Amino acid sequence: MARTSSRPLSPHLTIWKWGPHMLISILHRITGNGLALVGAMGLVWWLMAAAMGPEAYATFVACATHPLGYVVMIGLTWSFFQHLFSGLRHFVLDMGAGYELNTNRMWSIAATVAAVLVTGFVWLFIFAENF
Repeated sequence: MARTSSRPLSPHLTIWKWGPHMLISILHRITGNGLALVGAMGLVWWLMAAAMGPEAYATFVACATHPLGYVVMIGLTWSFFQHLFSGLRHFVLDMGAGYELNTNRMWSIAATVAAVLVTGFVWLFIFAENF
């Protein structure tokens, strides 16, 4: 069976124009993996610190309330909301709606903006309660 070289076997990234819908799909995978890995490690660390006693828990709290700890927690919060909103977008796409180019682009941008805004509101609320 001979192949013709006039057609590509499959579309490649150089053929497609990059858009927000591609970025949001890739971010959905990255945030899901990040939540699974970093979130699981943080949960296990917290549970072990709670089980090991007050000194270990105080160490955990000191690390979690350090500025770098806040950066990690804010990143996890953004990852959660990004994954949530892009998952809802994918759910709508799985139902067969939203495939029009402008609609897809608009919902992709809206999911990213919503994730940033909700993360900001959550952390403003947390910081307002603590300070």
